Amino acid sequence: MAKTAKKRRDFDAKEFLATIGQGRKIIPFQKKQTIFAQGDEAGVVFYIQAGKVKLSVVSDSGKEATIAILNPGDFFGEGCLAGQPLRMGSATAITDCALLKIDKGAIIGALHRGHAFADLFVGYLLARNIRYEEDLVDQLFNSSEKRLARILLLLARFGKEGAPESVVPKISQETLAEMVGTTRSRVNFFMNKFRKLGFIKYNGGLEVHNSLLNVVLHD
Repeated sequence: MAKTAKKRRDFDAKEFLATIGQGRKIIPFQKKQTIFAQGDEAGVVFYIQAGKVKLSVVSDSGKEATIAILNPGDFFGEGCLAGQPLRMGSATAITDCALLKIDKGAIIGALHRGHAFADLFVGYLLARNIRYEEDLVDQLFNSSEKRLARILLLLARFGKEGAPESVVPKISQETLAEMVGTTRSRVNFFMNKFRKLGFIKYNGGLEVHNSLLNVVLHD
C-alpha cells in the first residue's frame, strides 16, 4: 500500500507530457500538414507542446466547418478513450507543431497512476466543455461581428494565464468565416472595420489589441 502511494507521489505529470517514453513520442508536423483525417482509426491522444491545430468536420454533402483552434497545452483525439473507433473530424496543423502522441494504454495508465495528471486532464475536458457551451450561446444570440471579435480574442489567448499572444498565426478569412458561421465577404468587412478602429493591425501577421473586447461587451 505504501509502495503504491509512493508511486503516485513520484509520478510527474509535467514530465510525462514533456518527454518521450513508453507509449508516447514527440512528432513534428509542418504547417498545413494533416495530423489525422475524419474516418481514420482512433487509438491515440495528442498533446500540443508547440504550435496551433485546427479541428474540422465535413458533412455528408461536403460542407466543411471549423470547430476549434487549439493551442499549446491542449489535448485532442481523446474520443478513443470513450470507445470511439473512428475519428469524428480532422486535425490539421495551422503552424509548425510539436505534438506528443500518446497511445491509449499509456494515457489510461497515466490517469490511474497520477492524481496530478488526472486532475490536469479532467480540468482540461471540463474547460473545453464550458468553451463549447459558450460557443453555442455565442452562435445563438450574438451578431456575426461579435462572434468574429470573440474568436480573434480567443486566438490571441486573451484572458488566459500569462500575457496574451497579440500576433495571431495566419488564418484565412475562409476559416474565420467557417468558425463565425457567416460569409467571407462579411468577415472581410468586419476585419477592415476593426483595423480602421485600431482594434487589430496587420504587421507581418495579425495583431489583436485588447481594445477589441469593446466589440464583445458593447450591446
